[in-house]
Amino acid sequence: MDQGLLERLRERLDAEGREPVFAHGLLAVPLPREALLDTVNLLKNDFGFDLFLDVTAVDWPEREPRFDVVYHFYSTREHVRVRLKTAVTAAEPVVDSLVGHYGSAHFMERECHDMYGIVFRGNADLRPILLYEGFEGHPLRKDYPKEREQPLVRYRE
Repeated sequence: MDQGLLERLRERLDAEGREPVFAHGLLAVPLPREALLDTVNLLKNDFGFDLFLDVTAVDWPEREPRFDVVYHFYSTREHVRVRLKTAVTAAEPVVDSLVGHYGSAHFMERECHDMYGIVFRGNADLRPILLYEGFEGHPLRKDYPKEREQPLVRYRE
């Protein structure tokens, strides 16, 4: 791990009002959702995080804001990972899409939308990717009843 790169990144993010910390061996950056695109742009263009690994969410039903949207990035040049985390409410679970920065975001954001109901503003294709059309609810939310029966859908030939 390039400590110089991480230290430069930490200094830059601190100067912009974010407070990166080391958590579970990664540099983790909590940030407001309004700062997401600027921070991703900084990671990609100024620090060489050229690979978007994953986006997921964490459901905290007893907390407000209820969801954390968690992103993982990797620098293939420096072999360093970074985690970004932003919180959204259940009433407005919306974040900006990363499709403009990473093409792979098309599919990862669809999966997160399927499972948690997070809306990615700017991703024009949030059709179900893991679930079928007509599935009701978001199965990875902690309040989703595991015994719930879904409506029957007609088989397409």
